Amino acid sequence: MLLQRIFASVLLLVCIGLALMAWPYQAAFSYEPVGPRAFPLLMLGLMGMGLLYMIFRPAPIVHSEDDPQLDRETLIKIGICVVLLLVFAGTFEPLGFIVSSILIGIPMARLYGGRWLPSVVIISLMSIGLYLLFDRVMDVPLPLGLLDVLEN
Repeated sequence: MLLQRIFASVLLLVCIGLALMAWPYQAAFSYEPVGPRAFPLLMLGLMGMGLLYMIFRPAPIVHSEDDPQLDRETLIKIGICVVLLLVFAGTFEPLGFIVSSILIGIPMARLYGGRWLPSVVIISLMSIGLYLLFDRVMDVPLPLGLLDVLEN
C-alpha cells in the first residue's frame, strides 16, 4: 500500500512538472479552436485526478485470482511494446503514418498472439482507414512519408 502511494505521489509530481512545462506553450499556427496545449493539459489533469485518488483512497487495491500475473513474460511484452512505440515515434515522419503503422502494428499483433495473415490484413486496412479518417474526414494532416508520391 505504501509503495502504491509513493509511486502515485512521484507520478503526480511528474504530471505537475509536465503541466508547468506545457502551460506557456504557444504554437505559431493553430489548426484547432482551443490551441495545441489543451490536449496535453487535459490528459495531465485527468491523470492527476486519478493519481490523487490513488494517494488518498482508504483501502489498498486487492488483486483477485483472475488478474493476470506480472511475471517475467508479461514484463518482457510490456518492454517490447514500449520499444515498438518508440520506433513508431521515430519512423512516423520519415516513413509516414501508413507505413510506420503497418511496420509496428504487425509485430504488436504477433506479440499478443495474432496469426500472420489476419494480422497483416487487419493492420494494413486499419492503417489506411485511420489515415483517411484523420486526413480526409477530421482534417488532421498526417505525414505520408514514403507514400508521398500518391498524394495529388
